[in-house]
Amino acid sequence: MIASLAGSVAAVALDSVILETGGIGYRVYVSPSVLESAAAGGELKLFTHHVVREDLQALYGFRTVEELGFFGLLLTVTGVGPKVAMAIVGSRPTAELQLAIMQQDQAVLVSIPGIGKKLAERVIFELKEKVAAAGVAAIAIPGAVGGSEGDVVGALQALGYSLPEAREAARHGLAMAGVGAALEDRVKAALRVLARD
Repeated sequence: MIASLAGSVAAVALDSVILETGGIGYRVYVSPSVLESAAAGGELKLFTHHVVREDLQALYGFRTVEELGFFGLLLTVTGVGPKVAMAIVGSRPTAELQLAIMQQDQAVLVSIPGIGKKLAERVIFELKEKVAAAGVAAIAIPGAVGGSEGDVVGALQALGYSLPEAREAARHGLAMAGVGAALEDRVKAALRVLARD
């Protein structure tokens, strides 16, 4: 399995780049934001998801581990394939998408080309459960009060953020939500902070 690639951009296509590393050129499908910043001859590092099926082998590339993790989570949703998952991940910052799913904000997902109301409902329903199963169960308990900043940091880490990112967002999120806020509200506030970055 190819987990990441770093090298020189040999070519930029409509939906992918050819990344040369170790004398081999890899076609990696990427989001429009990566395409905008990629230039032939420039250096690029991507975290990759390697899809292997009977009829297909493809690499999908992401700038951050958070985007990669969210892409993998999206692929677990019934009816979401790599192209749809890439469209979702590439549409907005990962924290903003996670916040929309936690708040059951279908409008955010429906605004993405190729995502209809039924698919948006399915993504929200299935991912709320998956996020809870990933160790963020505390945020699924409305009105749960208390918990330390460490609980918010732990929840953000379970969503794929690094420890420094999680600590900084938790600190700012606590200031936004207030000391007596429910843990769910504090995590949502921290995700809002991450979505602004």
